[in-house]
Amino acid sequence: MTPLTPSPDWLTAGWNHVWLPYAQMQTAPLPAPAIRTEGSRITLADGRTLIDGIASWWTACHGYNHPHIRAEVAKQLETMPHIMFGGLAHEPAYRLATRLAALMPAGLERVFFTDSGSVAVEVALKIALQSRLNHGETTRTKFLAFQGGYHGDTFATMAVCDPEEGMHSLFAGMLTNHIIAPLPTDPASIAAFDALAARHAPDLAGIIVEPLVQGAGGMRFHPPATLRHLRATADHYGLTLIFDEIFTGFGRTGTLFAYQQSGVTPDIITLSKALTGGTSPLAATIVSTPLFNAFLDTSPAKALMHGPTFMANPLGCAAANASLDLFERESRLEAAHAIGQQLNTELAPLQSLPNVVDVRVMGAIGVVQLKSIENPAALRTEFLRHGTWIRPFRDIVYLTPALTISPDELSHLTAAIGTVLKG
Repeated sequence: MTPLTPSPDWLTAGWNHVWLPYAQMQTAPLPAPAIRTEGSRITLADGRTLIDGIASWWTACHGYNHPHIRAEVAKQLETMPHIMFGGLAHEPAYRLATRLAALMPAGLERVFFTDSGSVAVEVALKIALQSRLNHGETTRTKFLAFQGGYHGDTFATMAVCDPEEGMHSLFAGMLTNHIIAPLPTDPASIAAFDALAARHAPDLAGIIVEPLVQGAGGMRFHPPATLRHLRATADHYGLTLIFDEIFTGFGRTGTLFAYQQSGVTPDIITLSKALTGGTSPLAATIVSTPLFNAFLDTSPAKALMHGPTFMANPLGCAAANASLDLFERESRLEAAHAIGQQLNTELAPLQSLPNVVDVRVMGAIGVVQLKSIENPAALRTEFLRHGTWIRPFRDIVYLTPALTISPDELSHLTAAIGTVLKG
């Protein structure tokens, strides 16, 4: 990214000590120093304002610095910023668990809090496996996951990501070997999936999928019928079905949760990212009653021995409760629908560009897929020059804006994409 002149002292002093995410530090460009956020705008140290097209990796669903979330977090900060969750209880977490369970389909009512999406998925995998171990079943230890899938960067989650197109091929020889299949989306892939599931069923503990949209795998969409087929397969072979809604949850696909568009219920749902409206780290693994009951025993060895230090952090829970307030009080799903309509209208003409492979929209997600992106950093710089924060990756330029973005701000983003891609 183009360095700002002059760079703030904290940026130049700290540059030799930070380690950036997803970056080759020997060649990484200097990042843009942000000093303030408000709504869908980011203010840089040199005074420029950017319109944020990706809501800080899809987290800031209500925009930045929403006054209600800010007030609730400030109130919590005054009384109890943090307290351990082992042996002690606090109202924000217990109220949040109750509210999340009420949003789930019948039977999903136990909430385990963690502090990141990767850990929420790790806990989901651990629950699926230990529930079998607690019943004396020791041979079904594999998961069926999908090409194009992404579930996190920790070791257990890397093992259920796409091994070929993902970021983790370097660790292939060190990861647990799970079964990675194409998503069953058409007759040929359904037949192949069914054969694979039948062949490996004796070894499988569960199936994990990002419902409707594979986010970090390239914003790939699949129909609700795919989820119904996975539910039927899980039922047929007695597998635990995990829906990873860390990206898709809280209105991003047009419904509060993506699974609602399929009419089926998973056994476990994982949530994070927009859970707190992008205010604080927090994640949740929500589990069905039968799975929870598998851990009820007089033996301590059958308990779930997992407990992140900052699990159920009161500040994060306060932010999440405030975010749920906003979903109840304000028309976020209607806003997602309106954003989708505008994205369809304004991005569709880009389909005719020679370097564009596909333009697709679902809910408040807009994707322009290119033949290739040779230099994502250079492309980010071009978007920066147009007053936008858009972060292309793989072969896509995408928008996942705050659900509170104004039509004019959204048009600025889509116009910038058109201008940059047209060269």
